Amino acid sequence: MSVHAVDVTSATFQQEVVEASKSTPVVVDFWAPWCGPCRSLKPILEKLAAEYGGKFKLAKVNSDENQDLAAAYGIRSIPDVLAFRDGEAVSHFLGALPESQVRAFIDKLIPTPSQLEQARARELREAGDAAAAGMALRKAIELDAANDAARLDLADVLTETGQLDEAAALLDAVRPDADLEARLASLRAALVFARAAATGASDTDLKARLVANPADHDARLALAGLNACAKRYREALDDLLEIVRADRNWKQGEARKQILAIFNLAEQQHDLVSEYRRKLASALN
Repeated sequence: MSVHAVDVTSATFQQEVVEASKSTPVVVDFWAPWCGPCRSLKPILEKLAAEYGGKFKLAKVNSDENQDLAAAYGIRSIPDVLAFRDGEAVSHFLGALPESQVRAFIDKLIPTPSQLEQARARELREAGDAAAAGMALRKAIELDAANDAARLDLADVLTETGQLDEAAALLDAVRPDADLEARLASLRAALVFARAAATGASDTDLKARLVANPADHDARLALAGLNACAKRYREALDDLLEIVRADRNWKQGEARKQILAIFNLAEQQHDLVSEYRRKLASALN
């Protein structure tokens, strides 16, 4: 068997497929010994696994011996081939396709050079090196001018580092794409908060104003903007809710609008967003 193809069971699936796909795409072949089309597809998959030399990993699952896995992934007919990337099943095909179609399926799964630079940028950013992440993202866009996901990543880095005009230009250059709409809206909201933070009063001054006058909604709104820009979303939402409770229609509902913008920014923090959606609903009723 090729070093790039492994037999996988229920006991090894998490490590060999789910975890492994976070670094290399994994193609999972659900098969059974009695299945004629499976016997036709198997050599094609193994040949391509060897030919691609580690660009993807082939994992073979005997569905008869691992019925729990087959049930978990809704396997009703075999061969059924699932592709995993970043820990998730992202695509699949049924039946014994010809080699040309299997190759096309795999080619869509394998990251392009631009996407590899984008992934490298994510690692650099997680390591705290925003400057190097920005350089990697610029290279990703240079390699593929159509990589708008990298463009959004770069706009995010630039917003965080205060390069707001360039971030705005990048967001304006993103083409319409339903898959990117939500993130684009989030980054536009982040840019608004960042601009406000760059031109407004300091955190200390705003807090002093609120001590002197807790009903100073302008100061509270500005403080919420500073907190949102620094990704202190809970603090920002608390201040904005205070305004809504005091006067929901203040400045044509500006506090409520900013709460909704923060929901977009904090969309990955599901518990936080759910909690404050309930609090907003209570404040408005």
